[in-house]
Amino acid sequence: MESVWVENTEIRKREPLPGDMKVPVAVIGAGLTGILTAYYLKQAGIRAVVLESDRIGSGQTKNTTAKITSQHQLVYDRMIRMFGRGMAGHYAAANEAAIGEYERLILEKGIDCDFVRCPACLYSRTGTEQLEREARAAESLGIKASFGTECELPFPVAGVTRFEGQARFHPLKFLAKMAEEVEVYEQTRVLRAEDKRVETDRGCVTAEHIVFAAHFPFVNVPGYYFARMYQERSYVVALKGAETPEGMYLGIDRDGLSFRSCGNLLLLGGGHHRTGRKKENGEGRYEALSGKAGEIYPGCHEVFRWSAQDCMTLDGLPYIGRFSGKKPEWYVATGFGKWGMTTAMAGARILTALIGGQDCPEADIFSPRRHFTAQAAKELAVHGACTMKGLAKHLLPSGKEKIIPNCPHMGCRLEWNPDEESYDCPCHGSRFDMEGHLIDGPAQTDCRRRDL
Repeated sequence: MESVWVENTEIRKREPLPGDMKVPVAVIGAGLTGILTAYYLKQAGIRAVVLESDRIGSGQTKNTTAKITSQHQLVYDRMIRMFGRGMAGHYAAANEAAIGEYERLILEKGIDCDFVRCPACLYSRTGTEQLEREARAAESLGIKASFGTECELPFPVAGVTRFEGQARFHPLKFLAKMAEEVEVYEQTRVLRAEDKRVETDRGCVTAEHIVFAAHFPFVNVPGYYFARMYQERSYVVALKGAETPEGMYLGIDRDGLSFRSCGNLLLLGGGHHRTGRKKENGEGRYEALSGKAGEIYPGCHEVFRWSAQDCMTLDGLPYIGRFSGKKPEWYVATGFGKWGMTTAMAGARILTALIGGQDCPEADIFSPRRHFTAQAAKELAVHGACTMKGLAKHLLPSGKEKIIPNCPHMGCRLEWNPDEESYDCPCHGSRFDMEGHLIDGPAQTDCRRRDL
C-alpha cells in the first residue's frame, strides 16, 4: 500500500558506495533530514556523503501527510510551563523559520512540488479551554495564532485554534530535486558505527563527524534512545468526492482526525496506536477510518491508503543535537513525532550549525541532553513497562510461523499486524514482513528463520 506521493514521483537511482572512503561528514539516512543536512553542509563548504540502505525517500518521508507547520498539537502552553518562555520561543522560531526556508528554496530552485501557504488548525468537538490556552501561548511566542468557533469542516466543533501562514507540499517531488544537490550512495546498509568509522556492507567510511538521520538510531549505547522513545503507527486514506478544505485540521480529542487537501483529493488520517499493540476489537484500522470517511462525506470513495510510523519521545519534543556526551563528534535527529517535515528542516539547520562550530541558540530546546521533566519520568515508566512485557513474552512458545518472532534488535516478541500484514515490535517499533524481512528499524537485520 503506497502513498499518493509515491504514485507519481520517480527519484533517480544512485550507485552504492564504491568502497572505503574518508570524508568530513557521514550522514546515515537519505530521507528529508539527511538530504537537507548534507545540502546545508555543502553550502557551508563541508563535504558530506549520505548513506542509504534502500532508496532515497524510501523510509518515513514517503508516508507523511506533508504538513509544513509550527503547530505541533498542544505543545506551546505545555512547553512554556516545562522549559520556560525562552526555550519555548526558540522552538517556535525554529519551526516558523523552517516554513520560510522551504518556501525560499522552492522559489530559488524552481521546484514544482505543489507548495501552498495555508492555515493549520486544531479543533475539538467537546471543549475549548485547551485550544484557547494554546492560542494565547503561541501568540505570546510570536506566532500568528487565534482562537475561534467557526470552522470549514462539515460537522460542528466547539472551537478551533488557527495558525496563519503555514504550508503543505509534495514531499517526494521536493526531495527528488534537493537530492540532486548532494552526494548519496544507495543500497548501502550501515552495519555499525564506532568512533569515526561507519562500517557498511559496501565498505568503510571514515568521517570526522557522523550524523544519525535514519529515523530511529540503531546504536543502543551510548545515548540509550531505545529507552527514551517508542514508535506509533497512524493511518491515512485518500478520498475522491470529499469536500477539500482550504486549511489543514487536526483534532485534539481522543478520536480526532486529520484533514488535508491534496489537489482534488482529501487526505483523512487517524487511528494512531503504539506500534505492536494489538487491536482491541476485530475491526481493521483502515476499515474504521474508511467508515468514518463514509459518515462524514457520503458518496466519497477511497483511492489510496497507507500508514506512517513516528518516533515519540518522552516529553513530546524531538532529539536533535549531539548524540551523547561520550560521542561529541556524533549527532542525531530523531523523535519527530507527527511533525517530520518542519522538524527535518529545523534539524538540518541546527546540525549544520553545530558541525560548523556556529552559534545556534535554538539548539537548547532540541538537545537530547535537555533537562528531564516530570512528564518524561511518567512516560519512561509506561514505556519501560511495555518493553518489559515484550521482553518477557519472548520466553513463551512462539507458534508455527516461518520465522522466529523475536525482534533481532533486543529480543522482544513481535506481534502480528493484520492491517499491514507485518510483524511489529511493541518495544521499539521494528517491523518485518511475513517472511521476516526487515521493513523498519531500529533492528538492522532480518528475523531468524525456522529450520523446517
